[in-house]
Amino acid sequence: MHPCSPGRGPGRPPRTATVVGSGPNGLAAALVLARSGVEVTVVEAASGAGGGLRSTTDSSGVLHDRCATTFPLAQPSPFLRLFGPSLTGRGLRFATAPLDAVHVLDNRRSAALHTSVAQTASGLPGRDGAVWKATFGPLAERAGTVTGEFLRPVVHLPRHPPVFVGFGVQAGLPATLSTRRFRSPEARALFTGVAAHAFTPLDMPASSAAGMMLTVAGHSAGWPVAVGGSQTVADALVRHLRALGGTVVTDTPVTDPGQVADADIVMLDTSPEAAAKILGDRLPGHVARTWRRFRRGPAVAVVNCVVEGGVPWSGHPAETAGQAVTVHLGGTAEQVAVAERECWSGRLPEHPFTLVGQPWLADPSRSVVRDGRALHPVWAYSHVPAGWEGTPRQTFDLVTEQIERAAPGFRDRVTAWTASPPSAVASHNPNNADGDIAGGASHLPQLVARPRLLHPYDTGVPGVYLCSSSTAPGGGVHFMCGMNAAERALRGPVSGRSAAHR
Repeated sequence: MHPCSPGRGPGRPPRTATVVGSGPNGLAAALVLARSGVEVTVVEAASGAGGGLRSTTDSSGVLHDRCATTFPLAQPSPFLRLFGPSLTGRGLRFATAPLDAVHVLDNRRSAALHTSVAQTASGLPGRDGAVWKATFGPLAERAGTVTGEFLRPVVHLPRHPPVFVGFGVQAGLPATLSTRRFRSPEARALFTGVAAHAFTPLDMPASSAAGMMLTVAGHSAGWPVAVGGSQTVADALVRHLRALGGTVVTDTPVTDPGQVADADIVMLDTSPEAAAKILGDRLPGHVARTWRRFRRGPAVAVVNCVVEGGVPWSGHPAETAGQAVTVHLGGTAEQVAVAERECWSGRLPEHPFTLVGQPWLADPSRSVVRDGRALHPVWAYSHVPAGWEGTPRQTFDLVTEQIERAAPGFRDRVTAWTASPPSAVASHNPNNADGDIAGGASHLPQLVARPRLLHPYDTGVPGVYLCSSSTAPGGGVHFMCGMNAAERALRGPVSGRSAAHR
């Protein structure tokens, strides 16, 4: 018996579990295990639980999210369908803005993503509205089935074959090919901006996957924020875990398996690199080799601002961008595709794809009024090459330059700011290695094998499982990496022989 799981005999169900890391996936794994009667302890290196679900209030009283802000995949996910009512009872509430997302092409053209498929379609020129409705309407009506099939490892026996095939064929296309169904620059840019959330060259196979999933999810439940900040999501998860008998221990880094040797199950909500360091020479060679081939994606350069009066969007987009919780900047579909390819190739684009978050439009409690001035939280990040070595000042200049192009005078309204280049993003959350917030590249090889083809959650060490966003189905706060990994752990060893030999 391996020292990580000394107390579990053959055929005996697990009685104890230790989860290393308290991000959304670690906490999701902990809840699934605790719900099954396992005694769970979550061990977190930082001073507070949450990982990417953290919020802080600055000296002016404005509330800022430090990583995740919008949650398009949370509500449609199987995890929240199971745990949602309990978490709502423990303080979790979501809210949406008048618009979910807007893509600004220039100061005269934009396209808006509404929760309603029909409203989105009605805002697109010509025949593109009908094409949008035909593409996303039927899938949005079955969003729960779509997420149930695709927020899992790609290699699985489909429960709903028609949905699996219908969505899978479209998700498998390059995004640059998917946009050809649309004729207008507005519709092409709207889909491309959503697809660009994957940080993947948009001419690669399966680069439509993120765009399809996020759009279908948005047309089901919108792109909401958590009322009171993203920290409230972590807080609700922790409260429910404690109600089920679980424990959370903070300020406790885990660097050696001996620290968790008493548990029947060990779940690692860490990057593969960190998991390999923790397991050391206990990690089987074939798993170590696979993990070493795991590729990181491009990074983000992040700015959090306090903005007096909000962002001064100019021209026609002021009517739409000023109502959206998320704004995409980067120009036409073709310009976004060029920028994403340059990031992937290690070059900083002249005009990187940039996301701007205006969470106060959905949750006004994040803002304050001081001396008659309305102060609002605005976050933004630009896609940059992995490991880009900008300073905080260079980060601020890079990101705000992109906003200024669509909102002249934005910098004049900024009363306070912090900026995080990729190194600071990684320092804040070690799972974001090199500033990669997606848990690893989302190109086709790692959509199919994340971080390896078969048994993606198994480390090869009996009783020890990987459950971070570096496993299937990948990045985004949908909780399903943790849920899937915990369900795998509850099933026990692979039938016929140890997972260490598979």
